[in-house]
Amino acid sequence: MNLKIDCVEVFGVAVPLVGEYKNAYRSKSIQKSAIVRITATGGAVGLGNIDPSPGYSKETIEDSLRVLETKLAPAVIGMDPANVHRVLERIEPAVDEFLDAKAAIEMACVDLAARVAGVPVHTYLGGAVKERLLFNAWIGILPPGEAAQETLGWKQKGFRSAKIKVGGNIEADRDRVKAVREAVGPEFQLRIDANAGYDADTSIKLARMVAPFKLQLFEQPVPADDIAGMARVRREANAFGVPVMADESVLDHASLIRIIKMEAADIVKVKVMKQGGFLNTRRMIATAEAAGIRCVVGHGFGLGINTMAEIMLAATSENVIDGLECVGPLKTADDIVTHKLDLSGGSLALPGGPGLGVTLDEAKLDQYRFDIKAAA
Repeated sequence: MNLKIDCVEVFGVAVPLVGEYKNAYRSKSIQKSAIVRITATGGAVGLGNIDPSPGYSKETIEDSLRVLETKLAPAVIGMDPANVHRVLERIEPAVDEFLDAKAAIEMACVDLAARVAGVPVHTYLGGAVKERLLFNAWIGILPPGEAAQETLGWKQKGFRSAKIKVGGNIEADRDRVKAVREAVGPEFQLRIDANAGYDADTSIKLARMVAPFKLQLFEQPVPADDIAGMARVRREANAFGVPVMADESVLDHASLIRIIKMEAADIVKVKVMKQGGFLNTRRMIATAEAAGIRCVVGHGFGLGINTMAEIMLAATSENVIDGLECVGPLKTADDIVTHKLDLSGGSLALPGGPGLGVTLDEAKLDQYRFDIKAAA
């Protein structure tokens, strides 16, 4: 392929959610996202998409859009989008941090290169090892009865696992988890996620309280930078039979290595957006696998482009646990792609391409677009 990037377009969109979602950080009813469209020689197009979440992501959507438009987009003009190594060499030092924004550029390059090659992204990344992907339902901080009813509804639709948000009060958390377990029975997989909302001592108490309810994992019990605290929670929680997963603590490769060295997690969660693109994320999954640590893939509020990126990445590794968390299409009332993904049955056959296999809906892009300069 003899390609050169001719144009990089950056769009900000605000897509409504189907309801209000609450976690340990805040509630929200709209998802603000960034869309990148790269056009190369001969009109070849690639799409990238990131969906920062307030309180969770290190960069705001306004920051992402500003950096994409002023720093990263100009930096890659004239480059070969199929040589992702060179693209990463150019964009990684362009600005400090901003892994989300860099991921949008890298994702669009990978999508474009795979489209030109005529293969899906999972083939471009080395090949799929899973023919069907399973998804994980999400339950917010709700009263026990409501949480139980909602989880049972997901089970009846075909889901085999769910994550329950916890935070604010461990007694209320216990009651919520207990009610859900009683509703769905013993075989349904349950996860809890504190979103870094508790300290180590409180997390250990919570792990002890919920241990009888057979949890698959306890996600990010402590603040992101408290790796020593998470290691202590892991030691204590493992004694109760509760595995610990790091999420907010996992950013770049160095952070993953630190978690491995300190034996701070049984599982780590990775996202194409948060880790800075397909290649970085795939490398981190391989590193975790070498250390005997399994991975969960996905973030909860992605639009169709980013969701498909995580689905296709997850399909390339046996080290990724069933129950993907890239379930944004379940939460968004609409999308900016022509065919909104249907994940309502809890599983999806391996998608084909070429590339990410999605097409931007120009009318929806205009409908939900907001002005970048006004946002900044």
